[in-house]
Amino acid sequence: MIMLDYKDTRPIYEQIVEKFQTLILKGVLEPDAQLPSVRSLAVELSINPNTIQRAYGELERQGFIYTVKGRGGFVRYNEDLIEIRKKRLRKQLLEILTEAQELNISVQELLDGVRQYEQKD
Repeated sequence: MIMLDYKDTRPIYEQIVEKFQTLILKGVLEPDAQLPSVRSLAVELSINPNTIQRAYGELERQGFIYTVKGRGGFVRYNEDLIEIRKKRLRKQLLEILTEAQELNISVQELLDGVRQYEQKD
């Protein structure tokens, strides 16, 4: 279900948050579906349960999941989450465009890269 990239410079809990967000937004995890327990996911990923707990806490804070005391975490899905994700992607795109401008990379070069990516499929 979740694969971690140990070469990624981001903390592991952030990777877990991102993976669950993607699964939820793509509809792989349906609304009200129960998440794996902290312990079972920690064993499956061979990481500290506190890392999973931190990821679940962040997902709950962001509104992607809700917790039922004694039962665990469940998927909360609504259209607002997609809008939040779109805003985040737009912000990342602006950061990329700013960095490209600083490196004298033209918008045309970036668009050519996008076209190459589209043709790759």
